[in-house]
Amino acid sequence: MERCYFATMNITHTQIWKFSIPMHPFTIATGTMHFAQNIFIRVHTDAGIYGVGECSAFPMIAGETQATCFEMARDFAAVWKNRNAAAIEERMQELHAFTAFNSTIKSAFDMALFDLAAKRAGQPLYQFLGGQRKELETDLTIGIDTPEKMAAAAIDFVHRGVRIIKVKLGKNATEDIERIRKIREAAGPDIKLRIDANQGWSYDDALHALTSMDRYRIEFCEQPMRYWDDDKLPALKKASPVRIMADESVFDHHDAIRLIRAGACDYVNIKFAKSGGILEAQKIDAVCKDHQIPCMMGGMLESRVALTAFAHFALAHPNIRFYDMDTCMLGHKTDPVTGGVRYNGFFLEVPDSVGIGADAEEDFLKSLEQTVI
Repeated sequence: MERCYFATMNITHTQIWKFSIPMHPFTIATGTMHFAQNIFIRVHTDAGIYGVGECSAFPMIAGETQATCFEMARDFAAVWKNRNAAAIEERMQELHAFTAFNSTIKSAFDMALFDLAAKRAGQPLYQFLGGQRKELETDLTIGIDTPEKMAAAAIDFVHRGVRIIKVKLGKNATEDIERIRKIREAAGPDIKLRIDANQGWSYDDALHALTSMDRYRIEFCEQPMRYWDDDKLPALKKASPVRIMADESVFDHHDAIRLIRAGACDYVNIKFAKSGGILEAQKIDAVCKDHQIPCMMGGMLESRVALTAFAHFALAHPNIRFYDMDTCMLGHKTDPVTGGVRYNGFFLEVPDSVGIGADAEEDFLKSLEQTVI
């Protein structure tokens, strides 16, 4: 039976923007980003309120671009017109029936529905999801560069009060070991280091790198190999002295079950751009919780709109124990957001306003390409 959170709240129209945010270049194993290629939407209803949603297209991971997301958003908005926004599961199933995959743009629509539901309930989203406040301390990420420049970045991070550093690797295993050696030396013994290879290593390179890096006290390694090498993950997990976190290998709860049953990971990274939004992210978290697999809340290059939704979700799910929530600190040249989560140092302060509690600045939106369906 369909689960409706409230009485009928029909969708009248949807506004869609190409929410492009200029960035300082940020490099990972699979490419360099110069813009956050985001989409921002407002789903309006006959209840007189609208819900906001945002997603960040990362084509080298999820296979979607801003352009494809924009076109699919037009189709999704047409599918939903005059439909009940309160019937969240039914609305999302319509999108899944309309097209396979496309999890990134689906996540923006999912987010907007949950924003509407929490607003209608008069609650912050984390309370609507059954959560309560807890401390959210994010890491800060160093992009791939020379070992010397990455060590210099680590020194700067420590001076700024960062206590958890995430390091992007995956270009060359031997150079990656040197990167971590220099970063540990620069950061000192008390800073937590976690690494992310973004699928950049082969099995042999991953085993060599992780075995060599153990002396530098690495908290965990995200996605050491390509997702098509998932069959090799159980052997790597068994042999590696560093714990393994699955990221690109887990888009939905079916992926999570498959990897957990195979003994392929210690942790899972949840991202709305992979899961398609909150509904599926809840299922991933539930599977992981049932199997004692802690999760991390991560993101792509979203603004503080989506970041705020991430924070609400993390507050509502105790099994999420790691926070990679520095998305809009990774070189965004502007912050076109009103309200929303704020950084107190590297701790996130979540608003108590109803719904997500964040929106886009009107002046910024006027400068963007948009459509209304």
